[in-house]
Amino acid sequence: MKKIEHLGIAVKNLSEANDVYSRLLGSPPYKTETVESEGVNTSFFACGESKIELLEATNPNSPIAKFLERKGEGIHHVAFYVDNIEAEVKRLKSEGFQILNETPKRGADNKWVVFIHPKSANGVLIELCQDVDPSDP
Repeated sequence: MKKIEHLGIAVKNLSEANDVYSRLLGSPPYKTETVESEGVNTSFFACGESKIELLEATNPNSPIAKFLERKGEGIHHVAFYVDNIEAEVKRLKSEGFQILNETPKRGADNKWVVFIHPKSANGVLIELCQDVDPSDP
């Protein structure tokens, strides 16, 4: 793993949270998008070489809505950047980690993503991220 790519923070209201984090970090989000497959609206803030991702549920059945019901607003996941997501999944499986989606899927911010179950990582949801090649379908 190369670095912490971003911290994901679940929020109830993205607009209000964008205001808070804009004031906190001294600049507005550089990107907002909807990830339909995950039922989430996101915004990204630069923070040095890392990022902060705010996540708002778009429907009551999304993973973020369920997280907010159980735990309330707060850190949802830690994302690590990797060069080869398939190789990293294979390595982590061999180390005994429980992988939630073994096949990388498109996530926010033009990344391939795979998630590791929190039960495998001391209660923390881990996301692996790799840049999507522009030639990928």
